[in-house]
Amino acid sequence: MRLVIGFLGEQAQFGWWPTAFFESSSKLFLAPVLPKTLRLAQYHGVVEAARRLHDEHLNLGSFHLFRLPEEVEQDLHCLVQGTEGDGSIAEMLQSRAAALDALQRLTAADAPGSVGPIAVGPIATLNQTDTLQQIAAAYWSAFSQGAKTYPYLVP
Repeated sequence: MRLVIGFLGEQAQFGWWPTAFFESSSKLFLAPVLPKTLRLAQYHGVVEAARRLHDEHLNLGSFHLFRLPEEVEQDLHCLVQGTEGDGSIAEMLQSRAAALDALQRLTAADAPGSVGPIAVGPIATLNQTDTLQQIAAAYWSAFSQGAKTYPYLVP
C-alpha cells in the first residue's frame, strides 16, 4: 500500500509531494549507484517525502501510513527489500490507472472515503484488515476526487 500511494502522490501522478522517484529519469540515475536496491531507494525516498507532508497536517505523536512504530518500519524495510525484481509490483507502478486499480482492490466495498485528516483508530489495530481497508479507501477516494487526505492512527 505504501508503494502504491507513494507512487500516486508523486509529481507526475497527483503531485502531493514534489518527487519523481518512480520516473524513468530517476531510475536512470539510481540504478548505476544502487543496482541491487533500486526499489528500496525509491521506497525510502517517497516514504520520506510523504512523511513530511503528512506530519505537516497531523498532530505530533499520531501515526500514519508513512510514520509507524519503529519495529513496523523495520519489518516494512525488510519486506520491500525482499521484493526487488518482483514483476507484480512493477506492474502496479507502471501507470496512474494501474496504481489506482491496485489501491481500489485494497479497499472494502463499503468503506467510505474522506478528505483531510481522519482518525481510523488506535495504532494497535494497524494489522487488522478493516483498518488497512479504511486507510486504502481514504486515499483512493481522495485521489479519485482530486483532494488530499491524511488518515491517522492514535497511540
